[in-house]
Amino acid sequence: MNIWGLALNFFGWKVDITAPRRDKCIICVAPHTSNWDFILGLAAYRSLGRKANFLMKEFWFFFPLKYLLKYFGGIPVPSRNKKSNLTEEIVKKFESSDYINLAVTPEGTRSWVEKWRTGFLYISYGAKVPIQLGVIDYKNKDIIIRDEFIPSGDIDADMQYVKEYYANFPDAAKYPDKFSV
Repeated sequence: MNIWGLALNFFGWKVDITAPRRDKCIICVAPHTSNWDFILGLAAYRSLGRKANFLMKEFWFFFPLKYLLKYFGGIPVPSRNKKSNLTEEIVKKFESSDYINLAVTPEGTRSWVEKWRTGFLYISYGAKVPIQLGVIDYKNKDIIIRDEFIPSGDIDADMQYVKEYYANFPDAAKYPDKFSV
């Protein structure tokens, strides 16, 4: 067990990641109601010797923080006012890279939202990579990634599948009142 696993174990967390190890995949993580989700997810993945990538606003990639963020798998995202299509850029990144395990939070925020973001489904479908479904369950202190699926390309049906999966974890969020499927 490495330092990541020891730290999680010390604080009473269990890691249940049985989804296959992939060179390329998207890790969909919900519920997302706390900044601790990032730290716990990172620690769980690293405890297995895996590296996850994540998207973060380009603003945060300044010296010297950018080196730490990139070391931990950070991928800078340009501000919205720049003329670019993030989904297409990420699909190209998957195509040109040997390894990307991109962690995303479909809610897109730590606050309660009614509509989840669909970009991860478009990326998965365009890059032809599976989506692994992850849960950080604060109630039971479990970090889970057991299930995976390949999106059909029908974004509405695929999102319904994802939401139905996470509906099985209504009390998992650190702040359950901020989580909605």
